[in-house]
Amino acid sequence: MQIIPIHIEKEIRPSDDLVELILKSEKINDGDIIVIAQKIISKHEGRMIKLSTVVPSLLAEGISSQYKKDPRITELILSESKRIIRMGHGIIIVETKDGFICANAGIDESNVEQGHVTLLPLNSDESAQKIRHKILEKTQKHVGVIISDTFGRPFRMGQTNCAIGVSGLNPILDYAGTFDSFDKILRITAIAVADELSSAAELVMGKSLKCPFVIIRDYNFKNEEHTAGALIRPENEDLFR
Repeated sequence: MQIIPIHIEKEIRPSDDLVELILKSEKINDGDIIVIAQKIISKHEGRMIKLSTVVPSLLAEGISSQYKKDPRITELILSESKRIIRMGHGIIIVETKDGFICANAGIDESNVEQGHVTLLPLNSDESAQKIRHKILEKTQKHVGVIISDTFGRPFRMGQTNCAIGVSGLNPILDYAGTFDSFDKILRITAIAVADELSSAAELVMGKSLKCPFVIIRDYNFKNEEHTAGALIRPENEDLFR
């Protein structure tokens, strides 16, 4: 399996054609998987907010005072969230409107202009699908597309990249019903391959290498319709809710 970085020197704007940027930089093959950093999608879709335009509510002011956060960012976190899971150490863990559990609703101040933040895409699955269909239209190549973001993990130090948008591949590789090396039937083993591919891509993306796109080549997968929703554990199966 190959992990091929695509470096883009320019700052991404809503007027840019992301597919053209990819195709100008690297030849696409059938069966490639394109992993795209969430921040690029957010910038391209205009999900960048100037903090001076945000008016915090009394609730945001109160939370911010307690946890020493910028109340404008807290207001954005609240507006992007279904519910607050935990608060502490200057971090607000929430469930986003898309059902992801992450710090600060994925709102980020890094790699953007001073005084601005980026929000998560409104629909990362739809964004991934549009890019995949446009690549097919322009190249006649069938690919998978993953939009990835960096999440922390409970009980584990450090962050890893996870898939928040998927098109063209099943994000879960389910081994249930197959046999292990001792001929025992596997019952519950399901591997989050979209998350693993996202993490593999992050090894060459970095955070300051100007590498927002990665091609993963020679990974065997079926080209079929799925979304990142399959990665969210149902509430009735989640022991931590």
